[in-house]
Amino acid sequence: MPPVAPAKKTGRNVALIITVVVLLVLCPCLGLAGWAVWKVADAGSDAARTPSTSAPGVPPALPSDAPTSAAPTPDEEFARGDCVVNDGSETDAELRKVPCGPNTYQVLLRIPATTDGDRCETLAPQATANYVHDNSVDLFDYVLCLKKR
Repeated sequence: MPPVAPAKKTGRNVALIITVVVLLVLCPCLGLAGWAVWKVADAGSDAARTPSTSAPGVPPALPSDAPTSAAPTPDEEFARGDCVVNDGSETDAELRKVPCGPNTYQVLLRIPATTDGDRCETLAPQATANYVHDNSVDLFDYVLCLKKR
C-alpha cells in the first residue's frame, strides 16, 4: 500500500488571516485613542500649574488702532499668544487676529472640543474674558481664554 499524504492544516492559515485583519483594524483606533489622551493630558497639565479665579464672558467690542484686515475665515485658527479684537458684539463675537497692543485680547489658552467657558476659571485664572466657538461638529468646538492687554 502506498503511504497516505498528510492532511493540509488550513485552520492555522485562517487564524493568521483573522489576526492580521484584527490588528489592521485595532492599530488606527488605538493610535487615535492615544492621541486623544495626549491632548487631554496636555490641557490638564495647564490646570495643574495655575490657581482658580473667575472670568467674565465674551469680550465687548473695542475700537482698535490696528489696521483692519480682510474678514476672518471660519477656519481661522487662534493659538496661545495670538492677539485678537472683537469686531462683533458681546453676544455675537467676531474675533480677528491683530498685532498685540493696547485694547486687544491675548489668547492665554485654547481648550479644544468643549463649549464650557467656565473651564477658563481653573485652567487660565489670569484670563479676563473667554470666547466660545460652538461648531455643529462637537470635535471642532473650542474655548479661548483671553486676557485684556
